[in-house]
Amino acid sequence: MNNSNLDIKAVIKSYTKHWKWFVLSVIVAFLLAFAYLRYTIPKYNASAKIQIIEDKGASSELSVLQDLDVFSGGKTRIEDEIEILKSRSNLTQVVKKLKLNVRYFVIGNIRDSELYGVDFPFNINFISADSIVNKSRHQFFIDLNSDTSFEYSEQEDAPFKKYDFGSKIQTNIGDIILVPNTKLLKSYKNKRLKVIVQPIPKVAAGYRQKINVSPAAEFSNIINISLTDPIQKRAIDVIDELILTNNANAVADKKAIADRTTKFINDRITEIYSNLSSVDQTAESFKASRGIADLGSQSNVNFTQSAANEKQLQEANIQLNIANSMKDLINDKEGYDYIPTNVGLSDPGIANAAQRYNELIAQRNRLLESSNEKNPVIVKLDQQLEGLKRGMQSSLNNVTNNLDLQVNSLSKQLSQINSRIYAAPSNERALRDISRQQQTTESLYLYLLQKREESQITFASAAPKSKIVDSAYGSNLPISPKSTIIFMAAIIFGLLVPFSIIYVNDLLDDKVHNKLDLEKVTEDIPVIVEVPKLDKKDNRLVKKDDRSVLAESLRILRTNLNYIQRSHNSSANNIIFITSSVPGEGKTFISSNLAAIYANTGKKVLLIGADIRNPKLYDFFSSGDVEPGNKVKPRRSTKDGLTEYLVNSNLKIQDITIPAQVNENSIDIIFSGKIPPNPTELLMNERMEELFKNVSELYDYVIVDTAPLMVVTDTLLISEHASQILYVVKAGATELKVLDFPLKLKEEGKLKGLSFVVNNVKQSNLGYGGKYGYGYGKTVKKWWKFS
Repeated sequence: MNNSNLDIKAVIKSYTKHWKWFVLSVIVAFLLAFAYLRYTIPKYNASAKIQIIEDKGASSELSVLQDLDVFSGGKTRIEDEIEILKSRSNLTQVVKKLKLNVRYFVIGNIRDSELYGVDFPFNINFISADSIVNKSRHQFFIDLNSDTSFEYSEQEDAPFKKYDFGSKIQTNIGDIILVPNTKLLKSYKNKRLKVIVQPIPKVAAGYRQKINVSPAAEFSNIINISLTDPIQKRAIDVIDELILTNNANAVADKKAIADRTTKFINDRITEIYSNLSSVDQTAESFKASRGIADLGSQSNVNFTQSAANEKQLQEANIQLNIANSMKDLINDKEGYDYIPTNVGLSDPGIANAAQRYNELIAQRNRLLESSNEKNPVIVKLDQQLEGLKRGMQSSLNNVTNNLDLQVNSLSKQLSQINSRIYAAPSNERALRDISRQQQTTESLYLYLLQKREESQITFASAAPKSKIVDSAYGSNLPISPKSTIIFMAAIIFGLLVPFSIIYVNDLLDDKVHNKLDLEKVTEDIPVIVEVPKLDKKDNRLVKKDDRSVLAESLRILRTNLNYIQRSHNSSANNIIFITSSVPGEGKTFISSNLAAIYANTGKKVLLIGADIRNPKLYDFFSSGDVEPGNKVKPRRSTKDGLTEYLVNSNLKIQDITIPAQVNENSIDIIFSGKIPPNPTELLMNERMEELFKNVSELYDYVIVDTAPLMVVTDTLLISEHASQILYVVKAGATELKVLDFPLKLKEEGKLKGLSFVVNNVKQSNLGYGGKYGYGYGKTVKKWWKFS
């Protein structure tokens, strides 16, 4: 449980130590979000609700066919109404009425502002016909520098030409005239405006895609209409105008059907009135010539029996007459035009088909206003109309055939009845024939008069299909962009960017960064100190009373080494080897400072440069990395060192030892000398063993700067003489997999007294609170307290 907590803390710490990057990233993200909100065009939403009113004018008898879905019933289909509402013809009329194809913009430095409504500083009069302007595209720029004139150009970067208001301007869509709005002209003085003229069909198609029309519920007659637009008032106007246009078109369709029906009935009334007059004249002439006044008492019984039969025959003849007239009208009809409905034909299928036919004619006429007959939608409508026409023809043929049979049957029955009264005078029969024809014609005449009145009432009372439940309205708050969401996203994005970078960096990172990383690999092998990374202004060699972080870390190194040495059983336990995996990891730096920190305690210290292939010790003490007071001051000009000692048996230790003044203390240094051609064989010389034995007795501590282990075998050849081996690992440079090499040597027994030192650790990565402990008690003057 504790290990898990420590791991979690370590993970959290790996991110919190970079808190400055998180803060900077969030600030940058906030600035980007602010700029986005400042220069992004906001969009507003407007919505409305309408209720589709059921059409109750259709014959109730049609409900029998609703289950078969042969003809549409009285209830309006919501899906069809939605498609009609969003039709291209409706939106084309809306664009024309609101003049949405002409847009005005005020040019800004970054974002252009669009004008709408009564905010235009001038209006445009097009000289060309609407059929040309409505299908054209044009753009031009206007500079309003005067109350009476303006400058015009079709390209913003092209020269502008000066015109007076009211003068004609030649364009690719014909001449135009700008009429100023004197009340608003001064508000736009010294500003540049851009005017865009777009084809009306394209603008209508754009709004058709943006507008959203949907039912409020599954079985509801309520329809929701919504539109999103950068200008809220324009969205409201478009929705309101769309509703008015759709209702007006529906009323016009109903009136067109009623008008066509009235015309048909009037034609039939004129013809039947002529027949009725002829029949009345025939009856009058017949009675006058035969002297007939009352024949009712002659055959009451037979007449009563035939009365019912005659009534049925009359009704059948009326239906047959109407059916034949309707049939002739449809057969003779060319093209697509309205047909009369509600003419009294008792067959519900024909009446319903005629109503559906007229609805499709109305829809086709609306589509033709903005399209042509080759449009796939119109072609599909034509196919439906032809199908309905054929269906009505077939139905009328069946009706007329049935009525013919019915009339023939009734006629036969009547003949049988009349055969029983054959003895009646021929005058009576002739008079009854005339009377029968007179009654039939009069009944049809009165029936058509009634239907004409009904048709005129329908025309006068034509009502829209929809009722406005809620007019278009909208909130003053934009629906996009939403500042709260944008700023929340900016915070998340600002935190996510550095988090992702740190996470990916940690995921791909295979370097050692501090003591904690190294201990996970070394396990039971001690990591005795972390040496912090120094700034360029920091001293590279510690002073006597130095309280810096470097000095404190080296004191910890000295303390830990002393503890390890006290636990050692070997008699010669004062020889300390300093090595690393590859050059550049700081072994010379650690060697020199460890010697200096031991010398500060008054101990006698010898520093040996045993890296005879690539010596760096002399360069470290004689370079600018140390202060002038700490530089080596040789007592003689000789440069004899370890190499010369191993080659020349006449040289003694005193001959190659150079005293150096470090701070106020003295340490002895044996430099590596000249680079030999055979360093491996030279280190195997028996004088090397003799050297270590003698210096171990002469000095309290012997610090040996050796060659890197992974590069050459020099250190392994002499490692048996060391009581302690400090393996220097450079934070941020040494790879974790490299440490397998010294660990394997330790396991094989080739390295004894192995310990690790982590060099160049960033203060933010110091483990176990090292960045707080190093320099404890040191007085630091805060920056805000400096005078």
